[in-house]
Amino acid sequence: MGLQIDIAAILANHAALAAQAPTARAAAVVKADAYGLGAATVAPALYRAGVRDFFVALVQEGRAIRPLLPPDARINVLSGHMAGADLTGLTPVLNSPEQFFRDRAMRPGQPFAIQLDSGMNRLGMEAAEWAAIRTEALAAGPAFIMSHLACADEPDHPANAAQLAAFRAMTDGCGVLRSLAATGGTLLGPDYHFDIVRPGVGLYGGQPFADARGVVTLSLRVIQTRDVRAGEMVGYGASWHAPRDCRIATVDAGYADGILRSLSGKGAHLFAGDMACPIVGRVSMDLITVDVTALATVPDRLTLIGPHQPIDRLADIAGTIGYEVLTSLGLRYDRTYL
Repeated sequence: MGLQIDIAAILANHAALAAQAPTARAAAVVKADAYGLGAATVAPALYRAGVRDFFVALVQEGRAIRPLLPPDARINVLSGHMAGADLTGLTPVLNSPEQFFRDRAMRPGQPFAIQLDSGMNRLGMEAAEWAAIRTEALAAGPAFIMSHLACADEPDHPANAAQLAAFRAMTDGCGVLRSLAATGGTLLGPDYHFDIVRPGVGLYGGQPFADARGVVTLSLRVIQTRDVRAGEMVGYGASWHAPRDCRIATVDAGYADGILRSLSGKGAHLFAGDMACPIVGRVSMDLITVDVTALATVPDRLTLIGPHQPIDRLADIAGTIGYEVLTSLGLRYDRTYL
């Protein structure tokens, strides 16, 4: 199994998104192991390209990349200050008054940021909570104040303007750097950019950044081929029967490697060059069966993710989103960074 990750494409995607918000600092979201692609390689490459602001979800993610980045890299932890966390060298994004008071009691003088809930009802202080501690919190000197958009991938959704208005109402005049936009928000235009934008999935080739360069190529090894007669079954549950005499290849990956079982019977393909070969039967734990009858010669590898079937196309077939396809990629792949 071969997973190729194009670092140059990640850097190009970051530069393109940064150019959308020229007056803002362009951070990089590297949570979930850089969306499954390897934060230990991706984060230092982004740093060398000039990125200084990084976002992770959990303290352990921040701890993992802290030794790999110089001291001037700012690693922000979106889950904030949880009890017992070692935040040395990290900046917690505080999500509640309880987190704020815990953090200031335990880490006086150390950097922190604040997240406000502008309407998503997920993380962040609500307006009344923020109003109650705003004066004290601002006096403590947060590095920035942020919020997160729920519907930024739908530019015309009314929630975008409503959240923008709510964020402005809570932060106008605060005298602190502000951040509202991730990838989708960056593409919504300058009203949403503020001082820091936080591109994430767009760096890795995902929607809603339609102009993103593809980052991932996933090729799977052919273990065996066999001739199957018309009417014979293939795979678990006898869910597929050959409509004609055909040639079937079995490749060496399955749902244990993050290839979603929901792709079974949905029209997904593997590719031999430009030639599409349909997945037949069920995606199983370690194996996928593919109809290669149309090929004059079966190659050693067939490609699941690449220019003919990028992550969001595969996600559409599986009934999910590109984020899940990326972050589900397993650890058994031989990874090559280009």
